[in-house]
Amino acid sequence: MLHIYTGEGKGKTTAAMGLALRAIGHGRKVVILQFLKGGTSGELMPLSKAGATVISGKAGNKFVSAMSPDEKEETRKMNDENLRRVLGMTFDLLVLDEVCAALKYDMVDPELVKRAVELGSEREIVMTGRDPAQFLLDAADYITQMVCVRHPYERGITAREGIEY
Repeated sequence: MLHIYTGEGKGKTTAAMGLALRAIGHGRKVVILQFLKGGTSGELMPLSKAGATVISGKAGNKFVSAMSPDEKEETRKMNDENLRRVLGMTFDLLVLDEVCAALKYDMVDPELVKRAVELGSEREIVMTGRDPAQFLLDAADYITQMVCVRHPYERGITAREGIEY
């Protein structure tokens, strides 16, 4: 089935990684592909050690809005290549973390994402991020919306290691 974790609130990636850990605990083969992230989040190493295949990366360390056209193109090529690669893998659960943002900012080929959606009839596919494309919402079996009621960022407190990343 196709799962979407979306919304303005914190917890989209955390929920997806928790589901990945649960699947691993039941002997499932898990693949995690992160879009637009540098691969430094604290959950990736333990998930990898537990047996998940983890792939992430982007050109540089900038947000998309601060990337040069060359960095954007390099990141899009990397995202497309990584997604093609995981679509050819064997897995029970595939997490496409921040794929919604990658689609919104034209940082991944929508046709490749549609191929991933089609796998939701055979396997579990999890997609995270704000503002999911309508075709994702239409195809989803689960849609969970994270709502921010309060967040320390509103008081000027930046992301904290071990909590936000």
